[in-house]
Amino acid sequence: MAWALKLPLTDEVIESGLVQDFDASLSGIGQELGAGAYSMSDVLALPIFKQEESNLPPDSDNKILPFQYVLCAPTSPAVKLHDETLTYLNQGQSYEIRMLDNRKIGELPEITGKMVKSIIRVVFHDRRLQYTEHQQLEGWRWNRPGDRILDLDIPMSVGIIDPRANPTQLNTVEFLWDPSKRTSVFIQVHCISTEFTMRKHGGEKGVPFRIQIDTFKENENGEYTEHLHSASCQVKVFKPKGADRKQKTDREKMEKRAPQEKEKYQPSYETTILTECSPWPEVTYVNNSPSPGFNSTHNSFPVAEGNGSPNHQPEPVVQVADNLLPTATPQDAQQWLHRNRFSPFCRLFTNFSGVDLLKLTREDVIQICGPADGIRLFNALKGRVVRPRLTIYVCQESQQAREQHPKHENGDAAASAFFVYHAIYLEELTVTELTEKIAHLFSISPRQINQIFKQGPTGIHVLVSDEMIQNFQDEVCFVLDTMKDDTSDGYHIILK
Repeated sequence: MAWALKLPLTDEVIESGLVQDFDASLSGIGQELGAGAYSMSDVLALPIFKQEESNLPPDSDNKILPFQYVLCAPTSPAVKLHDETLTYLNQGQSYEIRMLDNRKIGELPEITGKMVKSIIRVVFHDRRLQYTEHQQLEGWRWNRPGDRILDLDIPMSVGIIDPRANPTQLNTVEFLWDPSKRTSVFIQVHCISTEFTMRKHGGEKGVPFRIQIDTFKENENGEYTEHLHSASCQVKVFKPKGADRKQKTDREKMEKRAPQEKEKYQPSYETTILTECSPWPEVTYVNNSPSPGFNSTHNSFPVAEGNGSPNHQPEPVVQVADNLLPTATPQDAQQWLHRNRFSPFCRLFTNFSGVDLLKLTREDVIQICGPADGIRLFNALKGRVVRPRLTIYVCQESQQAREQHPKHENGDAAASAFFVYHAIYLEELTVTELTEKIAHLFSISPRQINQIFKQGPTGIHVLVSDEMIQNFQDEVCFVLDTMKDDTSDGYHIILK
């Protein structure tokens, strides 16, 4: 019994001592912090905690995304901690992208048991190249005739339905898939990063690309136009086996760094997870017109005969006039900003209607958006049309017209002959641009035009060069004659 009576006393003594020791330790912490008492707010005010707090996503962003896309390619180990991941790809190699359904139970019930549509694009990462994307891609098209920037490896893909590739959009593919079923799509990127760099001093550094996936659900009219989710990742594309060598080089460099330096870099992950981003602004055009089937072959169209318009109309032009109207609502103004690649400033102009934006002066826009984007936005708002550097008029020669209107004895054509000319506007003053414009005018593929000649003295055929085009007189008129190339299915164009 004596031991039983002493045990509580002993516990009380021990407990009292622990409390005193704990109080002493707290007072020591307070003294080290230079404060009279322990304060958690002082600790949270330290720089390390401020940095961690700034990296935490807002409550609105801390949500589970409906889908997740995983590119089965390792990330580079030579990327700093807070930078975006970078993945190296080999040109033409098939890489798997796993399309994962990440919804909670009961989330988005309207797509349960239904298909969704995903569009994959290869676009530029650098904003400087984004502004000139059309010219960059057209230049690539002429240097690599018949090739595509992005392809689907259909035999290896699983779960995709109705894959399509628009022949006018070399960097885009699309397909339908069922989120409830296993879906993996294999892509091939055929362009390399150094094809879009300025070749100076012999050394070249490849530009980064972005692989972006936009997913849409079906609306009441059966069109896949309602946006669900978008995500992208940064990649660089090398010649075959080049990505493997670059990955090995980065790994060896990291192994040689000091342990303190290694802590500043991300580890290399086996796969690349695409992160959420804004939807691609031009996606509305892709959905408005059905694109040809992925396995469809390119038909060869002969050049139309006759001096009038071609028998079949050209394809719809992508770059249509998109002027902001004063009657536009704030919602319409937001869509206009998205379409014209001003998405970063949508938040600043949330409540601006069309008339509000149009009232902004040049100085106002530059102050809000900065010099580069401000001037671009001001010009877009005012709908300024840039005068072309060179305008030429062309008319297609017709054998039927020559037969119906025989020449007089003096060699002049009959007065009743009537010819219709078409205007061609040139900006770059190159053979490539002229070939593209002529092909578009007569609804044929640019690959069908092999060479362009100009008829010279005594009827000789002079090969047209960039320098010759630069010396054309403005508003000069030409009659186009076509000559079949015996060695291929293409044509030679003769300017008379």
